[in-house]
Amino acid sequence: MKRKLIAAIGVAGMVFSVAACGSDKDEDKKGSGDSKKGGTITVWSMDGSTPDAWKSAVAADFEKKTGAKVKFETQVWNGIQQKITTALSESSPPDVIEVGNTQTPAYAATEGLAELGDLKSEIGADWTPALNQSAIYNGKQYAAPWYVTNRVVLYNKKIWAEAGLKDTPKTRDEFFKALDTIKEKTKAEPMYMAGQNWYFFDGLTIGKGADLVKKEGDKYVSNLSDPKVGEAMELYKKYASYSKAPKDKDEATPQQADVFAKGKVATFIGTPSEAGIATKANPAIAKDIGYFAIPGDTADKLEGVFLGGSNLVVPAGSKNQELAKEFLKIAFADEHQIAFAKLQGYTPNKESLLPKIKGANLGLDEASKGASFGGTTPLIPEWAAVENVPNPIKDYMTAVLNGKSHADAAKEADKEINERLAKKN
Repeated sequence: MKRKLIAAIGVAGMVFSVAACGSDKDEDKKGSGDSKKGGTITVWSMDGSTPDAWKSAVAADFEKKTGAKVKFETQVWNGIQQKITTALSESSPPDVIEVGNTQTPAYAATEGLAELGDLKSEIGADWTPALNQSAIYNGKQYAAPWYVTNRVVLYNKKIWAEAGLKDTPKTRDEFFKALDTIKEKTKAEPMYMAGQNWYFFDGLTIGKGADLVKKEGDKYVSNLSDPKVGEAMELYKKYASYSKAPKDKDEATPQQADVFAKGKVATFIGTPSEAGIATKANPAIAKDIGYFAIPGDTADKLEGVFLGGSNLVVPAGSKNQELAKEFLKIAFADEHQIAFAKLQGYTPNKESLLPKIKGANLGLDEASKGASFGGTTPLIPEWAAVENVPNPIKDYMTAVLNGKSHADAAKEADKEINERLAKKN
């Protein structure tokens, strides 16, 4: 199954991803909490997605318009699929939930989301079509497209200068040579690369033209044993060789931006928004952060990247659906989308906003260069189960980093992946 490669739109890339889901019984599930004269709605947003300044501004506008308040509850990505699936089945779920674009197929099977066709008609006429496709399921609107992002190289300009590096690399070989130079000429860790940085690895498989699943008859099976996946893992292994990070942890354990913030790491690969996490941990690091797109084989071919993003959904069981929609209208207002993009380095949901943010976030500018070389994880409902904790691909990565061959590690992971792909949602 070929993953979609989406060309950059304007100054930033947009991702074609899968759709969210919902129930046709939304009207039956609206409750008395829909009054716009007061009350509180609960919004689940993911760790690192919503900066405090943005939340405060949106909450203030929401309260001014509706008289109601917003309670933001921060969630972590690890284990979020199970948590959201459970919430959607309960009688009192949150009123708005941020969901990952590649995770939404799993929620399509729950019939737990409210239909948002009326919201799309009112405020979504100019939502970028490539983003909005992730919010449509069976021809109906079940989510509101929020943003996409992809990974870039974040580096400490002070350490790179100490190593005598004046220019950023344009090819992968130049990148590795730069890391070698940092290792030789400084005391810094050349790169922080956790052993299970799975989405960066997914980008490498995209760069190799590898598919993580394939169709056999009427079902999907694991394609992890593909030699091209092994080539991507060898590249990952080389990047990890410059790092002292744990081989059995992902980039959030500990948060790699927090590690970088201490000033002893020269480079890491993450989303532009992670610069904000580093700066929050150590404001002094802000002046030293630089960015460049992840180099590929040649100067005119950047590395493959995972194009991830989020949609906002309203659970069908919410007692405050109308208030939830009012929240979405305010959160998606141009001024808040522009502020959000500038703060986070995320691509907003309207192409018309792109010229208004160019140059405001250097990380976003660099990310946009790599977006046309991007793709996603397999866009099938069954895939969400594969990424459930413990993710067998992460275990495969750790096994290879610890010396097991690609073939042997992949064979073990294939068995678990196939069992998960075979499960009915």
